Amino acid sequence: MTIAVAACGNADSRTVLTVWSWEPSMKTLIENFEHENPDIVIKQVSTASYDKLNSAIQDGYNTPDVVQLEYYALPQYAVSGQLVDLTDRTAGYDDVFTPGTWASVQLDGDVYGVPMDSGPMAFFYNKDVFEQAGVDPTTIKTWADYYNAAKKLKQIGVYITADSGSDASFYESMIWLAGGRPFSTSHDGKEVSINLNKDEGTMTFTEFWQKMIDEGLVDTTLTTWSDGWKEAVGNGEIASLFAGAWMPSLLLADVPASAGLWRVGQMPTENGEATNAENGGSALGILTTSRVPDAAFRFIRYVCKSQEGINTRVDGGAFPADIQTLESSDFLNRTTVTDERGVAVNFFGGQKYNEVLAEAAKRVSTGYQYLPFEVYARTDFKSTVGKAYTWATAENKYRDALKLVENGIKPESSLPSEPGEEVTLKAGIAEWQANLKEYGANQGFTIED
Repeated sequence: MTIAVAACGNADSRTVLTVWSWEPSMKTLIENFEHENPDIVIKQVSTASYDKLNSAIQDGYNTPDVVQLEYYALPQYAVSGQLVDLTDRTAGYDDVFTPGTWASVQLDGDVYGVPMDSGPMAFFYNKDVFEQAGVDPTTIKTWADYYNAAKKLKQIGVYITADSGSDASFYESMIWLAGGRPFSTSHDGKEVSINLNKDEGTMTFTEFWQKMIDEGLVDTTLTTWSDGWKEAVGNGEIASLFAGAWMPSLLLADVPASAGLWRVGQMPTENGEATNAENGGSALGILTTSRVPDAAFRFIRYVCKSQEGINTRVDGGAFPADIQTLESSDFLNRTTVTDERGVAVNFFGGQKYNEVLAEAAKRVSTGYQYLPFEVYARTDFKSTVGKAYTWATAENKYRDALKLVENGIKPESSLPSEPGEEVTLKAGIAEWQANLKEYGANQGFTIED
């Protein structure tokens, strides 16, 4: 009896929080938070995915309290009533975060998450390769400039970029950059408008990108983050990237041998206007199934809003979403990127790259809306719009082989099969739209044109 009572007296009475997050610095954040908040203990699940989250919600078993959600995915869980409304808890936060990230955690004016990081788009380029082609990359301000640079790079056997059609996030970010607004959701989240094939920004970018692909100026064979892609970027066969501001630490990790050759600039836009879009970035939210929402929000406030939490994440390679850090001299004056060993590497040749990225964040336009079933939409992109990339790859392969045959370098028997009837990006967009409308209707949404 005495032993049993003693055991009960030693029971851990701390509040237990479960956090689903892939943030690299989360382990350190948890340790620091627990030290300052001894009444809370946190369990992290870093292998979380949207499929696992959906299964946990559906089964009502092992759901997290705090969940990391990319901005594109957040509306899906907000509309379906899975996220706690944080509007009252976040009064005054609109002055803390950049307009683009703050808009991304809201639905109809209500707040369902707190920004953790951001991904304003930027133009990352290998300065050495551009100079070899006789191009000054700092003069690339418009899509016409970008197109002309791509042609000169192609003359020395280099692609300006790679895009295999597997990354819907890139395509949507470019639509956003072009001023497109193809999706909208009603105030109650029940009515959805999908207007891809009539949206001006969508068509503007689609026509431009079709031209780039038709002329063989984009490598459509390499999938981003694949080993082949990393090798091509590292050896200069791919000269530049359009990516979020989170790219510096990943470039250092993936292509360390090219350190010092890279620079970063603002995104070229259709007519050179100073606008921008987000590509990536995420927030922390609380599931409505959580029994400890107050403790959960204490943790979110520490990670996302406290300067200690922000500094920990930024030191780990995250790009901040808060205005104070973006305007701090320490952040803006950085010229090195820290690798996983803690070594400072002069990856951008002494450039104050954060100055460029902070300006990119200020240029992000607001008003772009994601679908309340965006997770599905991005999965479906590859099987619809992606067909145009597959066709283009086959067409370019056939065209190159035909030149070798015509020049007597290879026999006619070496020719691959002709790719058949052309599949365009525009046709892929139309199919994507049809699929999204059908899926949305099947999920109970009212779909409008």
